[in-house]
Amino acid sequence: MKLPVVIASPAIRRSLAQGHPWVYRDQITPLKGRSTPPRYPSGTWVRVLSGSFEGVGLWNAEGAIAVRLFPVDGGVPDEKWLVERVRAAYALRAPIREWAPPERQTTAYRWVYGESDGLPGVVVDLYDRWAVVVLYARGLDALLAPLLVALRSVASLEGIVVRRDARDTASAGAEVAWGRRPPADLVIQENGLSFYVDLLRGQKTGFFLDHRDNRATIEPWCAGAEVLNAFAYTGAFSLYALRGGAAHVTGVDIAPASAPETRRIVALNAMPPERNESVVADCFEWLTHAAEQRRQFDVVIVDPPSLARAKASRHAAARAYTRLNTLALRCLRPGGVLATASCTSQVSPDAFREALAAAAAQAGRRLLILHEAGHAIDHPVPAHFPEARYLKFVLGIAE
Repeated sequence: MKLPVVIASPAIRRSLAQGHPWVYRDQITPLKGRSTPPRYPSGTWVRVLSGSFEGVGLWNAEGAIAVRLFPVDGGVPDEKWLVERVRAAYALRAPIREWAPPERQTTAYRWVYGESDGLPGVVVDLYDRWAVVVLYARGLDALLAPLLVALRSVASLEGIVVRRDARDTASAGAEVAWGRRPPADLVIQENGLSFYVDLLRGQKTGFFLDHRDNRATIEPWCAGAEVLNAFAYTGAFSLYALRGGAAHVTGVDIAPASAPETRRIVALNAMPPERNESVVADCFEWLTHAAEQRRQFDVVIVDPPSLARAKASRHAAARAYTRLNTLALRCLRPGGVLATASCTSQVSPDAFREALAAAAAQAGRRLLILHEAGHAIDHPVPAHFPEARYLKFVLGIAE
């Protein structure tokens, strides 16, 4: 099949040859004899040329990324190719399913991580027997039908939900694309703990799967501790702290539903309710007041939402991380543990460490970093695509 041609700047030939899967709109040059770059309908398969490089990708008419390249030889990806990619991604997550002892069972994880698994712009999360597909561009709808077939051929599923990126307002939303509608209170296991998830209305795809290993990391540090969980959402970090033996956990989140949802999962796991307190408040304001009142904790967990979606916001985000962690350190007892995270892809690991150093200086503390991590192992990062790493997690002791 002859495909429409897209000429990409020779300046990106090397990165494309190494496997980078994106061609930005401003990297496309006009075809010979034309004065403007080509335009195609979203979902058009195109042949991308850049010097000696040649590849195949899907065109998207909106957004900064014009073409997402697929690692295929020659033609357009077909159903057989999709099955192979989905099966390979499923096999890569085998340790999550098979290596944990029964008391640490996990039934929810990222099955397909977009570019990392050779399916750029496509995410698939598995929640027990339901898969949730997220498409990050309208042009990717061309893959949906064969992808649903591929998922069903690889794993035993009861239903598949499709959710579109909320930033794509023309197609945002969630729908059951195949099979049975998931229960509104679907229960999943993570490292032996139970959580309710709502696959149609919950944030992300229903749960923040990327922090699974980081939640487990914080657990042993909480024995006998007074713990603060800022930006608690539905209390996943809080639950790990309680299982780790925390004397008391205070969870703070601005979402009104966060408090009752946290109480529900505490009850679901038969944790003592008197050891958990859920507060509905703006975390910046709450931390400011707590610092002024000299309220202190043994462990402070800080996991804010993304503070910058674009490069133009990265400096403001770095300042916000500095302010937030300064407040957190002022609420931490000497020798206490700070567990802090950034899910802002525009802030690099180095920039995040710099923000923490500035926060420690402003708080008059010395912060010793004991552990750094990213996402869990179901979010692999290709060497040729560092953009896949967005999550930073730092565990430190504040003197």
